[in-house]
Amino acid sequence: QVQLVESGGGLVQDGGSLRLSCTASGRTISSYAMGWFRQAPGKEREFFAGMTSSGGATDYVDAVKGRFTISRDNVKNTVYLQMNSLKPEDTAAYYCNGDAQFYRLKRTSTPNFGSWGQGTQVTVSA
Repeated sequence: QVQLVESGGGLVQDGGSLRLSCTASGRTISSYAMGWFRQAPGKEREFFAGMTSSGGATDYVDAVKGRFTISRDNVKNTVYLQMNSLKPEDTAAYYCNGDAQFYRLKRTSTPNFGSWGQGTQVTVSA
């Protein structure tokens, strides 16, 4: 069974930093583009950062560009998200997932790597 477990969230002040991790089990991430998604209260889950299977290319939405960095360790089967200069509007539940096609990450609500994990909550206080 494929599982994704996100961790590293917490409460941080405006301008602070956090590093999230997402460890997969039951399937190797090495052949999948992986991405991070977030869901704020009352909103749909949305893509905001992705990386190709090789790590050679990344994609970020404008809201996080220059502040967040996605990385991956295919040996550890883990994806990371370094978040700097956090803002209150970054408050959300954060999830990772992947897809066999990089371009699909930002276009689908059902990435084909596996089912959604429990996510990790990030709360940024003003």
